[in-house]
Amino acid sequence: MLLKNSKWICYPAPWGEGECPVFRKAFNTKGELKRATLKISSLGCYYAELGGKRIGDFILAPGWTFYKRAQVQCYDVTDLIDKDNELRVTVGGGWFKGRINERNRRELPDKRPALICELELAYKNGDKEYIYSDESWQGALGKLTFSDIYDGEHFDANLEEQFGGVQVQDCSFVTLVPQQGEKIVEQETIRAHRIFKTPKGETIIDFNQNLTGYFELELEAKKGERVSLSFAEVLDKDGNFYTENYRSAKAELEYICKDGKQSYKPRLAFWGFRYIRVNSFPAELTLDSIRAIVLHSDIKRTGELSSSSPLLNKLFKNIFWGQKGNFLDIPTDCPQRDERLGWTGDAQVFVRTASYNYDVEKFFDKWLEDLRLEQQREGLIPFVVPQVHERPGSSTAAWSDAATVCPWQIYQTYGNKKILKRQFKSMCDYIEEIGRITKEKYLWYGCWHFGDWLGLDAPAGSYVGSSSLDLIGTAFYAYSTSLVVKAGRVLGRNVQKYERLYEKIIEKARRTFTEYKTQTECTLALCFNLTDNKKEVARQLADMIRANGKRLQTGFVGTPYLLHALSQNGYTELAYDLLLQENYPSWLYSVKQGATTVWEHWDGINDKGEFWSRDMNSFNHYAYGSVADWVYGVACGIQIVEDKPAFEEIVIAPQPTKRLDWLSAKIKTRNGEVSSAWYKEGDTFRYEITTPAKTTIIIDGVAHVVEKGTYVF
Repeated sequence: MLLKNSKWICYPAPWGEGECPVFRKAFNTKGELKRATLKISSLGCYYAELGGKRIGDFILAPGWTFYKRAQVQCYDVTDLIDKDNELRVTVGGGWFKGRINERNRRELPDKRPALICELELAYKNGDKEYIYSDESWQGALGKLTFSDIYDGEHFDANLEEQFGGVQVQDCSFVTLVPQQGEKIVEQETIRAHRIFKTPKGETIIDFNQNLTGYFELELEAKKGERVSLSFAEVLDKDGNFYTENYRSAKAELEYICKDGKQSYKPRLAFWGFRYIRVNSFPAELTLDSIRAIVLHSDIKRTGELSSSSPLLNKLFKNIFWGQKGNFLDIPTDCPQRDERLGWTGDAQVFVRTASYNYDVEKFFDKWLEDLRLEQQREGLIPFVVPQVHERPGSSTAAWSDAATVCPWQIYQTYGNKKILKRQFKSMCDYIEEIGRITKEKYLWYGCWHFGDWLGLDAPAGSYVGSSSLDLIGTAFYAYSTSLVVKAGRVLGRNVQKYERLYEKIIEKARRTFTEYKTQTECTLALCFNLTDNKKEVARQLADMIRANGKRLQTGFVGTPYLLHALSQNGYTELAYDLLLQENYPSWLYSVKQGATTVWEHWDGINDKGEFWSRDMNSFNHYAYGSVADWVYGVACGIQIVEDKPAFEEIVIAPQPTKRLDWLSAKIKTRNGEVSSAWYKEGDTFRYEITTPAKTTIIIDGVAHVVEKGTYVF
């Protein structure tokens, strides 16, 4: 049992929400030290120091988990130990007790941010000494006077801390577990691009990139002078600072200066922003006064996309930035407004792209464990994980399907059977729940769903597209059942029950859904096998797109599959029409509007500079970036062989277009780097392919079976 001799300690009442207590323990070493190891966790986020120096590089530790478990970090602190020492830990509400977690505030109203730790001192003579968190520690309300994920941070550099006793808190509802996910770390520093005045007279710092993170400021000031900053993603059509899309999130920083030269970097907060409004700054403001620091989970980049089109290259760059900005311990929907939650639908549609762009095996291992733990006994999968709201009444199509889609894709990309095995019961339970709640056997019928969220064919005033909820539900019922069958076969399970169920779903769906009135309905029917007349449905989809000026009308559900539906049925060039479309609605429309990440809505800002919505208009929402998996897998043709996961064997079947001079994709896989590029040479194409494994290369319908190496066609 982790930290079995330590106690959870908290600051005694009264304690105000947002306040950040500091816990300290002074100690002396008793001889020559061999090694010092700190094991630590908290309810809320912590910032630990020893001898005035920060411990480790994990930002917002211990991360965000299902609140009945907390990860324990282990740090080698040998180099920070002196003869006389003080261990200090600041703890804020973070994801546990801040505004972001309505559920914990409701279910655990008397539980405060708390600390638990153990410091082991191993001496060279063989002796060991342990310092545990307990009643012997001291606590105070610290200089970090306020911290909240949504609202930001307040810090008073002059505050005199008044230390007193601490209180032991009953946290028996929490299980301590070893660190499972990737830590959040500082990734890069971005210098300010420009400082300017808006028409309203506001002083704005522009970093020329929408990012997730915080900043470091440097200045010389007098005691009591104040730095006040606010954060935004975009400017309005007049060039003024705009934060209405942040909704109730204050997204601010207040810093009370001490005398002299000083620097400050936030401890327990982060923001999604491109712009900083300087409300007050008591020194000369220069491009070097404030530097932006990018935060995301410590995932390593594995993918690369590039082309002859500058606009397409900017889209690719935006997709990578969108993933970085939203892979902050969990796969969030957006990093800026009063949301920042682990929406299952976003993760489901993006997981393939995510796993090609970056190594996310460890990242999803931890998040899927929380998904499994959040699943109710009857099989319900909530639409956000960790679950912070009232529990929904039932699962919902395309969102709850993260329970099946994500484990399967992570297995396909990395070949990790352990994750698939752990999640398999959750996958099955989810399918069983659909069978219980549906109003029509073998369909997912008569239930509530988000539908084709933000579909452009939605009725006025609605966020839900015009596609049939019953068709969407049934499509994902079929798809998830097929994945349970595939996973079961990999694990050697008897899945005859689900094989029969899948056959029944498809049979009844084809009888029930015989007409398709939207692009999304056609797309799902094609991709999820709901029609036995694919040629006619594909023609209908193509006609719909052409009639709409070669533009899409799909929303959250249809868009990730749209280009696949076209290319799988002989309409690859029309898929390129959509990918390369520059007019609204399209992927390149936002690029031409100056986007540096992927938008939540196709016209988050229209060509008149007007905003689509105040309450649902994130400018860093990665879901539509899932189009990158079509570029990797179809345009450049890099495909996993399903029964040879982790790219143990590969199929490469590029489908080029003469509208681009060249296109290239690379993926660093568990078996080495695979790359596929094609170049237009007059009326022909030159293909350059490098593979780390046995590969079937298909060029113009002709298959070439090759071994590891580089090949030119």
